[in-house]
This record gives sequence, C-alpha cells and structure tokens, in this order.
Amino acid sequence: MEITRLFDFPHYQLKNGPRADALVTKVDGKWKKTSTEEYISQANTFSRGLLKLGIQPQDKIAIVTSSNRTEWNICDIGIQQVGAISVPLYPTLSPKDFDYILNNAQAKICIVSDKGLYDSVMEIKDKVPTLVSIYSFDDIAGVANWKDILDLGADASTQHEVDSIKAIIKPEDMVTLIYTSGTTGTPKGVILTHENIVSNVLMSFERIPVFPADSIALSFLPINHVFERMLVYLYQYIGIGIWYAESIDKLGDNMKEVKPQVMTVVPRLVEKVYDKIYNTGASAGGLKTNIFMWALSLVEEYVPYKSYGFIYNLKHSIAKKLVFSKWKEGVGGNLVCMVSGSAPLSPRLNSIFWGAGIPILEGYGLTETSPVIAVNCMKPSGFGLGTVGAPLNGMEVKIAADGEILVKGKSVTPGYYQDPEKTAEAFTADGYFMTGDIGTLENGLLRITDRKKEMFKTSGGKYIAPQIIENNFKQSRFIEQVMVVGEGEKMPCAIIQPNFQVLKDYLKIKGEAIPATNEELIRHERVLDVIGREIAKMNLVLGHWEQIKKFELVPQEWTVEGGLLTPTLKLKRKVVREKYQEVYNKLYSK
Repeated sequence: MEITRLFDFPHYQLKNGPRADALVTKVDGKWKKTSTEEYISQANTFSRGLLKLGIQPQDKIAIVTSSNRTEWNICDIGIQQVGAISVPLYPTLSPKDFDYILNNAQAKICIVSDKGLYDSVMEIKDKVPTLVSIYSFDDIAGVANWKDILDLGADASTQHEVDSIKAIIKPEDMVTLIYTSGTTGTPKGVILTHENIVSNVLMSFERIPVFPADSIALSFLPINHVFERMLVYLYQYIGIGIWYAESIDKLGDNMKEVKPQVMTVVPRLVEKVYDKIYNTGASAGGLKTNIFMWALSLVEEYVPYKSYGFIYNLKHSIAKKLVFSKWKEGVGGNLVCMVSGSAPLSPRLNSIFWGAGIPILEGYGLTETSPVIAVNCMKPSGFGLGTVGAPLNGMEVKIAADGEILVKGKSVTPGYYQDPEKTAEAFTADGYFMTGDIGTLENGLLRITDRKKEMFKTSGGKYIAPQIIENNFKQSRFIEQVMVVGEGEKMPCAIIQPNFQVLKDYLKIKGEAIPATNEELIRHERVLDVIGREIAKMNLVLGHWEQIKKFELVPQEWTVEGGLLTPTLKLKRKVVREKYQEVYNKLYSK
C-alpha cells in the first residue's frame, strides 16, 4: 500500500508485519504490550469518541506527557484520522509558555499525562478561552480521563464516519503544529503537513542499516520532539517494536531489560555514558585500570571502515574481549547502532564508541525540516567522523555565501502558524529554507560548524563559534556544562558548571578533604588548578583569538527542570547569561 498520510503507517505495519509488541510501556513495574491490531483499534475508537465530542477537522488538540507512553501514539493517530491538528507540548514548559501556546494554537482540548501537568494547565486554563476540556492519562480524582473519550467511541457502527473523513485528508494538509522550544524569544508554531513527515520517513529509510527480524527500539527522547516522533513512524514502517523507557534515570536498567537493537541519543547522553564508563575503568585500580586505559588508547582515534594492519586488529580483538564486551553488555548487548541528533557529537567520542563496537550515526535537522536533512549511514561512502553524513536523497542542500546551510525539499515546513512575517524571513527569494546553521559540504558529506545566531565578534573583530569550543571543553570529564561568552569583549571567557562528583572523586584520590557544599568545592585550590589545566590543554587546538583566557565555575547544576537546558539538553544561552550576569561582570571586571 502507498503511504501518503501519517495514519497510514500503523495500517502498513498491520498488512506487512503486525507485531505483538508494536508499542510497549512499563505499567506498575511490568511491560505492557499493545499489538498492532490493538493500536489501530484503539485509535479508531478514540477517533469516534472525538467526533462524538464535536471535534471538527482543523481543530487543535494539545497533548503533553512527562514520559513516552503508548497512550500518546493512540491519541496521535486518533486525532489525525478526524482531520484535527495535534499540538504536542514539552512537559517542562513554564505557565507563561503554556498560556502563549494554547492561546496561539486556539486549542480546544488538552490531554495531559499526570497530576503535575494537569495542575500546570489548570493554572492558566481561564486565560485560554478556546480550551473546553482537559483530559488525563493517569487516574486523577475529579478529572476527566482519556478513557472517557474511548467510551464515547465504543460503538464501532459509526466507524464509517471516521473512514469518510480519512478519505478526504490530503498529503498537503496540516497534521501537527510543533512549537519550537524557545531557546530565545517566543516559541514559534511550526506547521508540518502529512507530506512533510511522511517524505522524511521514506527518505530516511534509505539510510538505515539492516536490522535482525523482531528488532526492538528503545525510545526515551521526548516524543513530542519531531526527531523521536518521526523515528517512531519509521520504526512502524520497518516493523520494529517500540519499547518506551521509564525515564532517563532508568535508561541503563531499561537497556539491560529490553536489549534493543536501536535507540536515539543526544550528545549529552553519550558524554554522560562515557564519563560513567571512564570513571569506572579509571577507578578499578591496578591491572584492571591499566588494561582499560590500554584498550581506550587503541580506539581514541579509531576510524570506521579504515583498513588496519594485522597487529592492530589483533590488539583490537583482545580489547573487545577484555573491555569493550562489557560496554556492549551495559547497553543491552544487541545494539546495531545508536542515532544521534539535536547537537554536534564529539568526533573523539564517536571514534571511541565505534571502536568499542557501538556505532553511532550522527544526523542533522530541524523541526522545520521534519526533521532530518542529512544523516550518516553504515557504509564507507556514506560515513564521515565529524560530519552529519550526506543530505537525504530528495533534500536539496546548498551553502550560502556567508556559510549558512540552505535547504529545499518535501520535508520543509510551509511556514509558521499565523506568522507570515517570520515565514517570509525564514526563506530565500528562490524558496530555500535558511537553517541558521553554518556548515560546509565535503566530498558530499555535510559538516556543521556552528549556529549562525550564536556566533559573535570580539571587540577586536574576530568571529567566535562558541559551540565548537564548548564541545571541545566538554570532552573533559571534569566539565559538565560550559558556555563561552564575550560578544563585544576583548576576549572569550567561559562560565563552567563542573562535574561535581568527578571533582569530589579527584580530591579524594589526592587525599584532600571533600568540601561540604558546591560553593566551597568550586573555590578549592586543587579544583581551580585542574580545571585550569584542562582548559589550557583544550586551548592548544584553538586559534589564539579563540582561546579561553578566563573562566568562572558556578555551583548550580544546569538542568531542564531549572530552565537552563532545553528538553534535548541544549543550552538556553540567553537564560544562562541572565542567571549569571554577576559572574559575567566578574569575568570582564565590570
């Protein structure tokens, strides 16, 4: 069957390879499986229930969940099938953002996962005149439950009404309205059509490796984010079972339970996994630590698909058996690959994981491109360390005179909701979408160098690309987060959130007393010395104008919940700068 609308994907799976574990969520400590047939049946029931509620095509239904769960997918397909528009929201939104988005989208219904989110939406409900009802996935006393909508649609004799609407839904119709996470300014509502996302799924399919039969994907990145959402449709298309991790904190346990063949990651997670592996190996002591360090040295500059000599291959096979086999066990033992997006991945880390037998395929895209523009694949001609692979076939990419990446194709948004001005600003005169990223095309592979909006000039007129510098610095196990600053100043400086636990372990090894608070820790002489030496080492690979001359440590952890990171763990630069204005002033003696 031909797939032209998003709700065709589950039906395609039913026809070509139905699964007993199409969708799996842990409920009360046990994995609860939903088959492909059950998935479609409940989506149809939900669609019928929405029609009974009076939902019309183009009506907006917001949906927000604290963690990925099967109910989200059922609602997603159910909403699509009646021509309504889903508005997926991040659970970490502030009341101000909930207010703005629900009003801007003119949402009629909001579906939440739990009591905390229900309270957040109720806080601003009176400010949203279009919002008629709030439903919850969890059972909450006195709150309408999503099962009430299923109950309304229990009579299957009205399914013909749903089928009639489905028949007239066109590929170019809007299917979802996704609001950008708002790292700067007010969130923008990105319009995405069925064709946008369907075309991205089918183009991305050409890049995936061959997976064993009955493969499993472990999903934990927010499903409201278009990256994870598109991949969920892709998994359905190729017949992979989707198991939802309980949370990022339980991800390690879930990987060992589920033993997935594929999962998506963001660079910050890869960095955290590596830090944990390194700290374990480095602290094992004696011969174990020596073997670990030897194995690590073999793969720090590993190049996938490069031909190595007999001696190296022999050493590598020994390292795999003694060290890297344990790494693979830690991620379940069956991973074919991980797919990384959202931000640049350190080439060194990518080398290490490939060398350890855990391939990471780095890709690139934006919400506005549904999302994938380019991605590496597991073929020598389609893979390059430090690149995001070749543009998808069907995505036309060119580099503007100032280095900005421009893209055109079926996956590109038609524009921003109710904002013709911003829509016009986002496209060139000849119809290319301006990504805001700087990059180059090298032998057909795309390399991202920085965010155009994040680059700044020092007072000496030199351009600084902060993200490149930050990614270098975060390779240090002592540095958890870092933001490079210095626009209009004589030199770049850094505000650093160190890895507090690693620093405490370091002081313990050095025989020093552990400070009682983070405030005392960041002022400790040995801490300042080791961070200073790490920065000096990283500065060696930078141009003299890029080198960090001064830094300040801060005692707070930068988190999504604290508002300093986006849900995909990227810096909210404006928010960080505002929070640490006094630190900034100290750096520049103001």
